Amino acid sequence: MGKAMAWARRSLMGLLAGAALSAAAATPAPSSAEFDAQAKVLAQANAAVVGVRAVAVEDARSIDILGREREGSGVVIGADGLVVTIGYLILEADHVDLVLERDRVVPARVVAYDIDSGFGLVQALAPLRVAPARMGNPAGLSTEEPLMIASGGETGDLSLARMVSRRPFSGYWEYHIDGALFTAPPRTDHSGAALFNAKGELLGIGSLVVMDALGPGHPRLAGNMFVPVDLLARILPELRERGAARSSTRAWLGLNCVELDGAVRVVRITRDSPAEAAGLRPGDTIVRIDGTAVKSLEAFYKALWRGTPAEREITLEIERSAAAQTVKVQATDRMKTLRRARGI
Repeated sequence: MGKAMAWARRSLMGLLAGAALSAAAATPAPSSAEFDAQAKVLAQANAAVVGVRAVAVEDARSIDILGREREGSGVVIGADGLVVTIGYLILEADHVDLVLERDRVVPARVVAYDIDSGFGLVQALAPLRVAPARMGNPAGLSTEEPLMIASGGETGDLSLARMVSRRPFSGYWEYHIDGALFTAPPRTDHSGAALFNAKGELLGIGSLVVMDALGPGHPRLAGNMFVPVDLLARILPELRERGAARSSTRAWLGLNCVELDGAVRVVRITRDSPAEAAGLRPGDTIVRIDGTAVKSLEAFYKALWRGTPAEREITLEIERSAAAQTVKVQATDRMKTLRRARGI
């Protein structure tokens, strides 16, 4: 662990320097023994971050946006070689490899892809010989606490960061979570990257680069969005047993939308989707869904998912070229549209 320890020592120096700048840092500097012990903890945390390489099936719809070959990171969370990553890396994948070092690649199978949280799970098919990361609790995380972001694989890297906000996040691809973690400065190798605290505890899994890390009504600040691991803790048994949480069984239209000036605007239609079949177009503004007015992505998604069953007719009231229209859309269960990887 010589190289990892050298890295951990440098990182710990940075963390301590960052903490010293915060108003909350009134504690004395650690002794040499305490410093070494903490550096070892950080080295072990970094060792749990691996590279993830995935290849999607040839006819996967997700290739249009994500490409067929994908690369990012994941974190070992189980002694049996279970790895958590961001779900879009392994979406509709039929081949996954875990990259531990330049010359050590371990094949893996997809265990779960969860639409609701955005997490993906893969299982190593050979011993990883890596101690799993310890799970942390993002609930008590302070914006004053120095953090570190670690990516895996051949070009894995680490940097210091701070959480700048924790708030709900709505994605354009019919996705919403509460309590997303936003950090700065940004990392471009964010896909599946690990967010650790100074104790080496895993707090989140990297998803996106964002330009509004501070949130609406604040100055623009580039950063990253992380999916918090407290969302994973409560659904992990379900993911291992079923391949997805039950909350992932919900209506899907195939719309990519943005929230603009208090309105939900369609920017893209997924091919072969219910939205395409219903004749929806980019530029349409969604005014109501099943009679409920919507002015934000969060309100739109929650109204869509609230109804049951997942496969049902949805009534959308839209504006197109300043004219009001009503469109009927036959929603489907998103999980049934995916090209499933073997093993799920």
